[in-house]
Amino acid sequence: MGNYKIIMINKIKYLSDIRKNILSNNKYQLSYVTEVADWSIKSDGIYITKNINSANLLKARITITRHGLRNQIIHFGSINTFVSEQEIKIVHPSNKIVLTWFHIVPNDPRIKFIQELNKKVEIVHTACNITKNKLIELGLNEEKIVVIPLGVEPSLFNPVTLEKKQKIKEELKIPLDKIVIGSFQKDGVGWSKGLEPKLIKGPNIFVKAVEKLAKDYPIFVLLVGPARGYVEVELKKRGIPFKSIGYLKRFEGVGKYYHALDLYLITSRIEGGPKQILETMASGIPVVSTKVGMVPDIIKDGQEALLTEIEDVDQIVNKAQKIIENEELKQKLVENGLKAVQKYSWEKIAKQYYEKIYKRFLNI
Repeated sequence: MGNYKIIMINKIKYLSDIRKNILSNNKYQLSYVTEVADWSIKSDGIYITKNINSANLLKARITITRHGLRNQIIHFGSINTFVSEQEIKIVHPSNKIVLTWFHIVPNDPRIKFIQELNKKVEIVHTACNITKNKLIELGLNEEKIVVIPLGVEPSLFNPVTLEKKQKIKEELKIPLDKIVIGSFQKDGVGWSKGLEPKLIKGPNIFVKAVEKLAKDYPIFVLLVGPARGYVEVELKKRGIPFKSIGYLKRFEGVGKYYHALDLYLITSRIEGGPKQILETMASGIPVVSTKVGMVPDIIKDGQEALLTEIEDVDQIVNKAQKIIENEELKQKLVENGLKAVQKYSWEKIAKQYYEKIYKRFLNI
């Protein structure tokens, strides 16, 4: 019954958006297609279109389907919204197509469509040079690729005083003597419990690193996001205290939980972003991250964050220890991170989307 209800709700959403799409054809120049789930891809579309509209650059909106759209720029916000394992979705030829492809998963069956994408897509956007280079290696025309990093919303992510941090920990019933390590993502397969790990997100690496740190420090883990079952089970097995907030219906609420953290770990194997690198820096939290996605593009190791090789648990632990034990280093990372992240506000990033992508198509 639950699945049937979800299917019916999504069907109603699609039908509603098709109607809105038809009505938008004479009013908007850009329709940004998001995934149905209220998660990362949708928030990208919301902030990009919101800031483009605010700056009067284009008339833009979000939608969950391309059906009904004519004579517009259609920006598919993820590979999932445009290409399935079986086919590339049909789009009316009056539209100009932009596709965002964040990361390449090994053996992704959609790779076989790259030569066809060369013909059907005007621009392929990605957030990092790692993905750009991989797309070129797989045969995508280099001149079609535009690299623009993800953005962050400064009004949602900002530092707080030590007093405010302690109050938030108390609200969450986190002991004040604990070192709180954060992990805010979706790292389980599917949208239910997530007991099967999504290995590209490195949940097994995260658990191993936290387990080693917990032998020497009073560690407490704060989890936010859906499908965290694998990490929850593994932390319980190891006797590591944690609190799992789960899926937030409103993305805006995540900023509060960063304020409870002392350290953030990004242990992914593959990423397009991750957004958490920006959100963490904007919140004044030191971070240790693997060299994934856009992290090497925007971070200098030892300046804004500490970087490690992918899957190197010992290196992750070692660098986390440096932050825990060295207050001077911690403050340096926080201060540099706060300065660096100012370049990545969604207001500034949305203008890059306009200048590097959408401006090309204003004569449609």
